[in-house]
Amino acid sequence: MTRSIFTRYVLPFTEWLALMILITIAADYFLHRMQIVSVGRYLGPIGTFVIIISFVYSLRKRKIIEYGSPKKLLLAHEYMAWVGSIMILIHGGIHFNALFPWLAILMLIIAVASGLVGKFLLKKANETFKEKLKVLVDTGITKEEAEKKLFFDSITVDLMKKWRIVHLPITLLLGIFSLIHIITEIMFSK
Repeated sequence: MTRSIFTRYVLPFTEWLALMILITIAADYFLHRMQIVSVGRYLGPIGTFVIIISFVYSLRKRKIIEYGSPKKLLLAHEYMAWVGSIMILIHGGIHFNALFPWLAILMLIIAVASGLVGKFLLKKANETFKEKLKVLVDTGITKEEAEKKLFFDSITVDLMKKWRIVHLPITLLLGIFSLIHIITEIMFSK
């Protein structure tokens, strides 16, 4: 109960994001080292397909489809989007000579990060904040005094509640740019 919300939830979230980036860098390094960089070219379409399949959850949530457990579909969405994002990041590679791919990778990382906020942080952080508040009030101090003691936890939870403001538009833009990329690849590939 003494650990802050930041320590309990934000740090594990950061670890998942860092793991995604480290896996990407390691895989890209391995492909270059083994001189099989062309494998990365195929990971983009595969990763995109995995992410598209993960949006079955969104269809279920909006009641466009009726089958499947929302909880299981959410879990599948989270992990499939994470794995698909790693594949796309490997596909993009680490190149310092082009601005557009770096912007696309940045958008992808922001979309994944905002999704991880929803997955790992918000619900648990909100529950922890309410538990801490209750424990402090149960010790005999007023609710206002307890809220003052939990000021930074309160700010953290309030900021995390805004995760969809970032996640949905970035995901939509990423989808549009991905579609443009796919169309131009089909049009101009030899």
